[in-house]
Amino acid sequence: MDTFAFIIHPIDPKRDVSRKYPLLGKLLTENQINFFSTFFPPVYISQIDGITSLATGKSIRGWFIACPYTPKRMMELPEQVVYKKIIQTGRMAEDLGAQILGLGAFTSVVGDAGQTIANALTVPVTTGDSYTVSLAVEAITQAAALMGISLRNATAAVVGATGAIGKVCAELLSESVGELYLIGRREEALQALQSRLQPHSSAVLHSSAKMDVLRHADLILTVTSAVHDVINPQHLKPGAVICDVARPRDVSAMVASARNDILVIDGGMVDVPGSVDFHFNFGFPPGKSYACMAETMALALEGRFEDYTIGKEITRQRVDEITAIAQKHGFRLSGFRSFEREVTEQQIEAVRKNAKKALHTL
Repeated sequence: MDTFAFIIHPIDPKRDVSRKYPLLGKLLTENQINFFSTFFPPVYISQIDGITSLATGKSIRGWFIACPYTPKRMMELPEQVVYKKIIQTGRMAEDLGAQILGLGAFTSVVGDAGQTIANALTVPVTTGDSYTVSLAVEAITQAAALMGISLRNATAAVVGATGAIGKVCAELLSESVGELYLIGRREEALQALQSRLQPHSSAVLHSSAKMDVLRHADLILTVTSAVHDVINPQHLKPGAVICDVARPRDVSAMVASARNDILVIDGGMVDVPGSVDFHFNFGFPPGKSYACMAETMALALEGRFEDYTIGKEITRQRVDEITAIAQKHGFRLSGFRSFEREVTEQQIEAVRKNAKKALHTL
């Protein structure tokens, strides 16, 4: 049976440590967890069974393994120290017999986005970012339709547009929306991206290093590598749809509590083919995974045991290829979640009504 492994790590320190070690999660403060994560070894989490291709009937086995660092520690510690711990976690995957390794959350963006990790390991590596791009754009497109937003007439924004994921998301959205704001911290990089996209874009393109331009956007796809939230309630227009791909989240929890006229969805929850059992609760309903996890699984089902999505550049061709591979084996976009909860049709309708009221009072 072909095999894979996927690296996870604590993002919300107390909540995520509690999933594996309930007592530690209860007793330790967030600051203590951040501190002790520096000294903790990689952790075996669970075996993953039951993934079966709808096209070929092939089944695979996998494992969750954890790098103990929190995002805060990954940002504070020297890059080489972080690399060393991720590589140590990757060697656990090799010892388990994994034939491909997926890098989850912050382990996929540290430094050179997986290149150093891949060079240090014998097992091939992927960040899962190509399928993350595909599912994020599909998710925001579907959400727009449910909210009655016409893509062709919509103003969209990509926050973190100059990052590996953001660039390709911007490229895809620029072909279908009316206007597109490219938002990031480095104005020179934003202008270079705008110049590269403009000849092939049907959208009017803008670039900005300021978040206040989000008030123009009907659709927002956000994918920064910030440790703290970057999008707050005052940034948003009534009726906006936000697809938050980042982990930790880019969208403040205050948006959900203060703005009942905004639809916030998590980036790309995926139905996994077969009767998958993760033997671990990572916050999703049974049988569903993140897109980055799904890329690793799809490659294992396809028998593509090679370094796949690594480095700071993701190509459109790679996104199209992994989308076709995933669809072939039965991976599908699976509804919407927002801040760990399912988004229902009734909630979407309520957001639409609240947005209309808010627009009337402006």
